[in-house]
Order: sequence, then structure tokens, then C-alpha cells
Amino acid sequence: MKRTKDQESKFEKLGISSYSQLALILPHNYEDLNLHEKLQEHKAQLIDATVESVFRAQNSIQITFFVHNFGHSVSGVLFRPKPYMMHQFSVGSRDYYYGMIECKQGTCSMSMPKKVTKIGSIVQKYKCGLRTDVMWRFIQKELTKENLLQEGLREEMIDEVLKLHFVSDDFTKSEDFNETTLNALKYIELHAYMKILASKRRYFEPLVSLNSEYKEWSKSLPFELTPEQNSTIEDIKHDFSKKIASKRMIVGDVGSGKTMVILAAAFMMKPYRSVLMAPTTILANQLFEEAVKFLPNSKVVLVTNKSKKKDLAAFDFIIGTHALLYRELGEVALVMVDEQHRFGTQQRNMLEKLTSKGKKKPHFLQFSATPIPRTQAMIEAAHIDVSLITTTPFTKDIDSKVIHKNDFKELLEHIKSEISKNNQVLLVYPLVQESEVIEYQSIEEARGFWEKNFNDVYVTHGKDKEKEQVLMDFREKGSLLISTTVVEVGISLPKLTTVVIVGAERLGLSTLHQLRGRVSRTGLKGYCYLYTNKTSSSRLEQFVDTKSGFDIANLDLKFRKSGDLLKGTSQSGNQFKWFDFAEDEKIVKMVKEDLAKGITSFC
Repeated sequence: MKRTKDQESKFEKLGISSYSQLALILPHNYEDLNLHEKLQEHKAQLIDATVESVFRAQNSIQITFFVHNFGHSVSGVLFRPKPYMMHQFSVGSRDYYYGMIECKQGTCSMSMPKKVTKIGSIVQKYKCGLRTDVMWRFIQKELTKENLLQEGLREEMIDEVLKLHFVSDDFTKSEDFNETTLNALKYIELHAYMKILASKRRYFEPLVSLNSEYKEWSKSLPFELTPEQNSTIEDIKHDFSKKIASKRMIVGDVGSGKTMVILAAAFMMKPYRSVLMAPTTILANQLFEEAVKFLPNSKVVLVTNKSKKKDLAAFDFIIGTHALLYRELGEVALVMVDEQHRFGTQQRNMLEKLTSKGKKKPHFLQFSATPIPRTQAMIEAAHIDVSLITTTPFTKDIDSKVIHKNDFKELLEHIKSEISKNNQVLLVYPLVQESEVIEYQSIEEARGFWEKNFNDVYVTHGKDKEKEQVLMDFREKGSLLISTTVVEVGISLPKLTTVVIVGAERLGLSTLHQLRGRVSRTGLKGYCYLYTNKTSSSRLEQFVDTKSGFDIANLDLKFRKSGDLLKGTSQSGNQFKWFDFAEDEKIVKMVKEDLAKGITSFC
């Protein structure tokens, strides 16, 4: 049903687009305009009163009322009265007044009494983009069960929330909602939100639709794929066969084997061309080496800023950095982006446009090594298909421990021992240069000690233009790497067994997990030390006992808010008032189920 201009204007002023969102603009207060025979202290209430006396001072009016419904006198005070108020109270007049009553030492007073003409109801007060009386008329006209049912909400949820707008005479305002009401608010809030996500999804015809197979290829590998790798590859295989260009996000924990999923996708797309964009030259190199090793019958090429320009049309699988955005890629049937969050939306869109043909689009897969909570994955699925890889091909043996200043001697012995075994150690510092605000040493302050006491020490950080070369040199011949969190994602350091994170309490748990994931990549015994000046940290202690990235993501939710999926940018802050990512998986399932019934989006 199309809205009128007046309706549209009000929706716009309220900053909403649906009746579900209108239902969530709850009254901030209720005025009970029913007469009660008992005085209710610390509560605004209605009195039937005769004015006994009026005293007008410079900045106030003091009144004495005889209250008929209580049978005794109450004083009233108006501070800084407006001119029209001066004539509202005349001795001997009997009217209804409303205000907050407080009693002290046997005397009761009503602050800021206001004259009321309509009684016998509970009046809702709204704080929103419309005047209260305008909002109430709008609610009465527009917030109907029929309108909410048309948006696909469950009847019992609608009934529960409507009770908060159209209250009964026995309604009592409580600071906390009961569980039934709270669940209804969560459900409607999430339903409205996921509908907006779903409306942002666009469907296109694929450049190529094909039925492919990968089982023979997977049997040729020198190891067995995990059940979750297989199930993710099956998801992709199914995507490729559809008449819609796929858009899927594959989220895998550190070391979960996403590379093999990438290679399986490129294998299944043959004889059509695939492109993979990685955020760094090191990562692109690593993926290129794996592709050459495990796709022997494919023509694979690496494209970086340093690559010589060549005709890419001759290759089946093009792997590169953002340098790909400035090359002629020819016709491409599959586009993949590794560590997709490291690229801006603009870069991802450029790659998609480069490889699209008219209205037809390539299949699009994006990969992330930052595990997200299951609830978030289920919500994301409203606008993009999601596959989770929660297990790893082998169990990592990493000891994690919170350490303090008095543990330094022991830490030093451990580092010397690991280096003597030809293993490598990573020290992560919070800053490059000294800061008066942060109480930890910076790289520049600390490096002298390590370079004096150890050989083959390498140093890099985010602003270092040579960081990729430093990391490659360290991988081949280093003992100790001093860095900021620049090594958080992606690079494979096979001999790295120990990571020490200085000022660990300053980092999010997901970042700590990514850093811990740099060690023990090839089955070696690993160690993760979390150095802090804080005497205790429940957050770090819980991290030490939690190994799975997906469990870490849920733990992180309890300490930080979840971010805004719609904007896809912020990492903290929360757009939900009622819904809780950490607790409300059942609500997500319910909403998903209802949206899947194919109810038409509100428009």
C-alpha cells in the first residue's frame, strides 16, 4: 500500500521506514489520569482538588489544595511560572491537577501541578521527531495489527508490543520489561533490521553457470580435506550451478585451510578464468606458490606492482595484489578476494566492475580469517551467503599465558631456548615511538636491548614501506622479529613458535587470537605470552582458556559491542537497543525462519 505525502513526511521526521520501526519508538513516559483513592508517593498522579490559597512570589506560585480523593491538604509549587499559569489557580475553584507528589515530615507537596481537562485514561508521552499529540494521533492511525502483519511479523509478538502503546487501565510502568515483552521487542527490532539488509542484496545473471566436480582433484591431494572444507566447497559448487551470480563470504579460523577452498573454487571454474586479489605481495606470493603446487594442470600467473605486463588472457588463474585493478583482465567468471576487510568497498567494487559484462556479473567469493559470532553470521546471511569453517586440519599445540614484569627473566630464558632450536620469536609492541600516554615501551625504545642481546633481529611496523621485504627476509634468516600488529593477518612463518604481545589488554580478543595464530603453523609446539602491567584481567584470563576463534568472537561480544553490520565499518558501538548478539541466537533463528517464508519486503 502506497503512503500519502503526510505519512511519508512523518516517517522521514522519525527517521524510520517501516511500521516495525514505528512500533519500536516506545513511549518514554505514561501519565495515569485515573483517580486513585490512595496517595502514591514518589509517583506522578491525578488529584481532584479545590484551591484553598494562592501566594504569588517573584519566581514561584505557592498553592494549597484540598484533595477530595485523599481527604487532606497538599501544597503545590510552580517554579518560574509562565504568564498564562498565573491565572490557572483561583481560590475556591475545583479542578483536576496532575504532578509528582512527595511527602516529608507529615506534609505533602506537588511540584509543578498542571491542570487537566480529560481524565480517566493513561496518556502516552513520546520523545521523538514529532510533537507528543501529533505522534499519538499518528500511532493511533498507523500502528495497527494489520499493518504489522503485512510486514511479516508474528501475531503474538505484535500483540505484546502493541500493549506498550495502547495500554489498559491496570497498566503499571516498570523499569524492566518481563521476558515475553523483551523477546517481542528483540524479535521486531531484528526483523526490521534483517529486512533492510535483505533489501540491499542485488541479484544478477552470472557470466557463467556450470555444474562442476572437485572430488577427483581432492583425492589427488597429499592430505584429506576436513568435513567443513568439503561442505564449504559443496556450497560453492551449488552456487556455480545457479542462474544467479553468487555472492558468498567464507569465514575461517586462523589455519583452517581457506587456501584449499580457494584452489577448489578455481579448479571447479575451469575452463573459465578465475581471479584472486590478496592484500599484500607476501600473501599473493604464498597463494601463488600453493596454486602452482596443487593445481598442476592450470596456468597460474602472479600480478604485483613489480610484475612485467603480460597478456593475462592466456592464464586460467590470475593471482595478485590491488595491482590487478590496473590491468586488462579479460573475461573472468570467478572473482575472489582474500582478507576482504583489508580492502575498501571501492576497491572490491572496482574489481567486480572490471570483470563484469553488461548486466552479467562474475561469481564473487570473499574470504576472511577473522571469525565472527554465529549470530552475526546468521544475520549477515540476509544479504550475502555465508560459510563458516570452524575447525582446523590439525590441532595446534599452543600454550597461552598472562605474564608480568617479574616474569621477564623466565621469558628471556624461554626466548633463548627457542632460538637455540632454530625456532623464531615475534615481539609485538603497541607503538612505534615513545608516548607519554601509554605506559609501555615502544619499538624504538625496546629494540636496542634486543639487538644488543640477540643476533638476526628484524624490525618493522605498519608505516614501514619495506615491511613486506623485512617479513620475507625474517622468514628466511631471522631469529627475532619486533613489530606492531602488522603481522596480525596472513603471512606464513613456518618456524615461528613464540609470540609475546606487549600491553595485551589494549587489543581486542580477535586481534590477540590472530596474533596467536601466527605460531605453530606447521605443528611445532607454540607459546603465546600476554604481557600486561595490570595486576589482573579477567578478559585475558578467559582468552588464555579459549582456543577456537569462533568462541573468542563470542567472548569478545561480552566485552565489546558488536558493531554495525549495515555500515560494515565500525568495530564497536551497537545499533541494537534490545537485541543482544551474545545471548539471542534463538531470536535470530526465529526471524530467519519468518523472513524465509518469502514475505514481500516493505516498501
